[in-house]
Parts: sequence; structure tokens; C-alpha cells
Amino acid sequence: MRTLSKTTGALVAAAACGLLLAPAAHATKGDNGTVKIHDSKTGEELKKNEPKVCEFYLDAFKFDAAQKVTWEIQAWANNELEKGTTVEEGAFTLDGQGHGRTEDMTLPDGQYKLFWSWEGMKGAPKHKVFKSDCSDETPDPSGSPSEDPSGTPTPTGTPSEEPSGTPSETPSATPSETPGTPAPSETAPGGTEPTGTPSASEGATDGNLAETGSSAPVGALAAAAAALVAGGAFLVMRRRKAQQH
Repeated sequence: MRTLSKTTGALVAAAACGLLLAPAAHATKGDNGTVKIHDSKTGEELKKNEPKVCEFYLDAFKFDAAQKVTWEIQAWANNELEKGTTVEEGAFTLDGQGHGRTEDMTLPDGQYKLFWSWEGMKGAPKHKVFKSDCSDETPDPSGSPSEDPSGTPTPTGTPSEEPSGTPSETPSATPSETPGTPAPSETAPGGTEPTGTPSASEGATDGNLAETGSSAPVGALAAAAAALVAGGAFLVMRRRKAQQH
């Protein structure tokens, strides 16, 4: 009985020691850190991974203090390079909290794979597959104001310099004047002043003006006036002769 109790106690003690030492053996020094892909606008304190980026950096957490790390990015798929071609690489030392980050970088569009190694590494390098896609970062040119080669925006809808309804400077209805037109005669043949009878000179006015008054020939009117004068003179002479007799 005493022997059985000693054997059982020894087995329990051995099992307890195994449980206590197992986590320590599993957590090899330097293998407990992690690395993330971060967009350049993402803060270093965030521990999320962003597998689709344009401008980015590598962010490491919870490694050993002042541990040296090396990293390498290889072309993986959907690009013009052969798979496994190294496109970026570097090395640096982490801070006292086992944290550190690379500078911002960009890669041509495509799929890549990060390999992260460190000093004292016991297992395989840590790795991350991510995609570089900068197509969404290109600004849309639609809606932009048109510019001339000097970069000055061209205004649209500028009013014309001259109004369409500007009146002409010279009136079209201005009557023409003919210098040197002789004045109409004031006295009709025979010494009698006819009233309202146009003279022969009035018929010779500038052709640019419209005719007014009677359209009868001037010569016929003058003959009629002379006949009236002659008839009146004949009657006066006959009356004088009758008075003498």
C-alpha cells in the first residue's frame, strides 16, 4: 500500500511539471510577434490587416524588445513579373515594446506576398498575401472646368461685346439735299402774279423727291394764264372805247 501511494504521487508530480513546462517550450522566444499590412492613412496603433492597398507600410507588434527583423516582398500573381521575384526588401530593429514599422511604399497593381523574418527565429517566416490596387486613387477628370494651355479656366456664357440691337449710326431716311437748285420764278408771264401756280423751275427739282400737286405740263398752264391776261386786256380796251363814244 505504501509503495502504491509513492508511485501515484510521483506520477501526479510528473504530470503537473509537464503541464507547467509545455507552454514555455511552445512559446519559443521571438516567435510570438505579428506583422500587418496597413494603408498609409491607417494609424500604427491599430492591429487590423488590410489586404488591399495602394500606398502602404508594414507594421509589427509584440516581438521581443530591440529585436532585429528582415522582410521581403515578392511578386505573386496578376502582374508582369515572374512569381517569386523580389520587388522590395529591408531590415531594421524594433523598439523596446517589440514594435516597429517600415516607410510608406507603393507597388504596381497586382498580388504580392510578404515574408517576415527575425533574429532568433525557430520556425518559418511569417507571411501575408495582399493586393496592390491604385486604380481607385486616380481622380475622375469629368466635371472639371475646361482650361487653356496656360491653366486659366475658360469662362462659359460670356456675353458678347456688342449688343445685337445696336441702332445704325446714320438714319436711312435722311432727305438728300441738292446744292445750287435755282429758286422758283415769282412772276408769271405778262406781269401778273399767279397764285398757287408752280413755276417751270419747280418741275426740275431733284428726282430723289416725290412729285406733289398737279401732274399737268407746265407749258399748258402758262399758255392758259397768258390767254386769261390777254382776254382781260381786250375787255378793258373795249370798255374805254365805249366810254369815249
